[in-house]
Amino acid sequence: MSASKKAMGHVYAMFTILVWGSCFVLTKELLKAYTAIQIIPLRMALAYVTLWVLRPKTLKLPRKDELMLILVGVTGGTLYFFLQNTAAAHTSAANVSILVSMSPILTVILAQLFSRKGEKLGKLVYIGALVAIVGVVLVVLNGTLSFHLSPLGDLLALAAALAWAVYSILIKKYTERYDNFLVTRRVFLWAFITAVPLMLITDGMPSLTPLFTKPGILLSWLFLGVFGNAVCFALWNIAFKRLGVVITNNYLYATPFV
Repeated sequence: MSASKKAMGHVYAMFTILVWGSCFVLTKELLKAYTAIQIIPLRMALAYVTLWVLRPKTLKLPRKDELMLILVGVTGGTLYFFLQNTAAAHTSAANVSILVSMSPILTVILAQLFSRKGEKLGKLVYIGALVAIVGVVLVVLNGTLSFHLSPLGDLLALAAALAWAVYSILIKKYTERYDNFLVTRRVFLWAFITAVPLMLITDGMPSLTPLFTKPGILLSWLFLGVFGNAVCFALWNIAFKRLGVVITNNYLYATPFV
């Protein structure tokens, strides 16, 4: 792969982190009108429509690949956002951002255990990951040691980090095999389909009234669905393809700063 393509991979990753870093705060805004579960299909539906507009083509997959993309949609969509949104309702945005930024080290471990191609990494990667995590915590806390533990919310945020690590390992194979935008769109479709029954069973159908009566809610939904999901997931998957999942996920350490 050419140096220019790898360079653009870094650009895509950096842009995505700038957007995703703001998503924690905007999610807190949406939680004023919707539950953590109700937010998921709202975001996924908007992201799916956005990617249809950007790439109006169909994607035909073998049954085996379709089944795997269901799993990808659950881990990177339904489960990840359910855990992250629920965590945001039980702990601070700072805590969530710090704990979710643990994804890179979890990705390193999973890549070594389950990736056949095996992104071979030395001990320095593990040491660097540990140093980065400590640095993130220290800078976000600004030396005040005010990291207030909220056991339920913090454990959910850590579980979200694990779900993202699993998604990262699974998705790379399919973005290399098929059109990235179409694969990303299919992931959102399955995330939407699997999130709706969960939503109906737990919190019921959300009212759309806040989207049209409260500008802050509407803008948060548009930003999260269009940029946070559709655009950035597609760009992030391109970065996976060009840089590898471990190197790309290392950018997640910057999320708490944003």
